[in-house]
Amino acid sequence: MSFDYKRLTKFEVNLNDQQKKYRLYGGVAALVSSVFLASIPLLLIGLIATATGYSGWCPLCSALGNSPCKV
Repeated sequence: MSFDYKRLTKFEVNLNDQQKKYRLYGGVAALVSSVFLASIPLLLIGLIATATGYSGWCPLCSALGNSPCKV
């Protein structure tokens, strides 16, 4: 598996519905817990997980060529 920068810049849906749901739930949970724990790294993880879950596009999966959904 190689890292490809050209695939990293292409925006195409590469997450299936189950992965989107898990990322949204996990991201929201991380955001809520970061407010109570006052943790900046947890806040950033929550924002990234929520954003990728909402958009359905993960740049790391795109760059590595991992696409579990058949769009």
